[in-house]
Amino acid sequence: MSFLIVAACMLVLILLLTWGKMNAFIAFMLVSILAGLSLGISPEKIPASLQKGIGDTIGGLLAIIVLGAMLGKLVAESGAARQIANTLMHWLGAGNVQWALMIAGFIIGIPLYYGVGFVLMVPLIFSVVYQYKLPAVYIGLPTLAALSITHGFLPPHPSPAALVTQFHADMGMTLFYGLIVAIPALLLAGPLFSKLLVNMPSEPGTLFAQSSNEDKPLPGKANSFLTALLPVLLLALTTTCGHLPALQGNRWVLFLGDAPVVMLLAAVVAAFSLGRLQGMSMKRVMQIYGDAVKDIAMIVLIIAGSGALKQVLADSGVSNMIAEAMASWNIPVLVLGWLAAALIRACVGSATIAGLTAAGMIGPLMLQSGANPNLMVLSVGAGSLMFSHVNDAGFWMFKEYFNLSIKNTLLSWSVMETIVGLAGLAGVLILNCFL
Repeated sequence: MSFLIVAACMLVLILLLTWGKMNAFIAFMLVSILAGLSLGISPEKIPASLQKGIGDTIGGLLAIIVLGAMLGKLVAESGAARQIANTLMHWLGAGNVQWALMIAGFIIGIPLYYGVGFVLMVPLIFSVVYQYKLPAVYIGLPTLAALSITHGFLPPHPSPAALVTQFHADMGMTLFYGLIVAIPALLLAGPLFSKLLVNMPSEPGTLFAQSSNEDKPLPGKANSFLTALLPVLLLALTTTCGHLPALQGNRWVLFLGDAPVVMLLAAVVAAFSLGRLQGMSMKRVMQIYGDAVKDIAMIVLIIAGSGALKQVLADSGVSNMIAEAMASWNIPVLVLGWLAAALIRACVGSATIAGLTAAGMIGPLMLQSGANPNLMVLSVGAGSLMFSHVNDAGFWMFKEYFNLSIKNTLLSWSVMETIVGLAGLAGVLILNCFL
């Protein structure tokens, strides 16, 4: 019954957004209240769930999204994005730029938190789209698929790292097996699937549009790449330092490795390297930063609304109820772990919550069956990436940045995530035959 209630609430949300043409934030709040009442949450406790969901979701993403938008806007306005696009096309050619961006997304996605990688790669994607008038979804989706795959499969990302601990797996072997599973999944969900989306209509907003002044001197190549990729370099450096015995637990390394701090430093550096050093006044730089905040205000609200709904579903206990019911099913434990995470992901929207909830139920079954714990991490991780839809913040980030309809977001982003989840399970089962 609980699952049917959740399905009905998702249907109501979709109808409000598509047929009712309602503002997404208002629709999320109304459906969150409806779901809470229908699932038995006491009315006086629902506001606390809404506040906690908004706070937990935006608390971790607000600084990253806002500062990332500021950095991306300045990279575009200064001409650095055009310089990066020109250089990439010169090095690789127009026919290979999709592969270049996808590989870059995969490499930097390994040490980067998903939200940071998303807002970092979007300006690079749009720089190619605007400069060479290429299809936005076709060019961008493989890159974001790479980020999603590293987020779900590869430590040191929070979810797979936590699963390694819960299943008592080996971090190094999980990473090794994860790479074996991730690469074929990326090829299927990225370049191959995106061929079907070449003609998908997409009109990205003007957030990362480049200046039309072709005579304006561009920043140098080194300056453009280093400033745009500064968050990657800082996080890679602090992550490496954090694994050195002499620096483990060092408070300054921990401070400088925090994603919002990294994005703040990058925005400050960019204000000088791409602003003042390129002849802009500080007033002009701050104006660009202010415009970037206005551009992403609705994105922030939509993500907040999805967080409220996610928290109401979590507080109702529906994810735990679904997991407990599946424990009695006669299914191989690797498939059961994937299925549990997939169902919880569809209901709750959070890959991390889906993975950790499924792990809590599957752990004892894994010990009884003798399944490989490293593959168990990957199976649950693949399930947690399944069918991202309207209750997932990533769904709305992709929709709003690429200015797609609900239908086309489902046909592109949601199908891509489903391919990743299915390919991940297939890779795990194939590996299990040889181990």
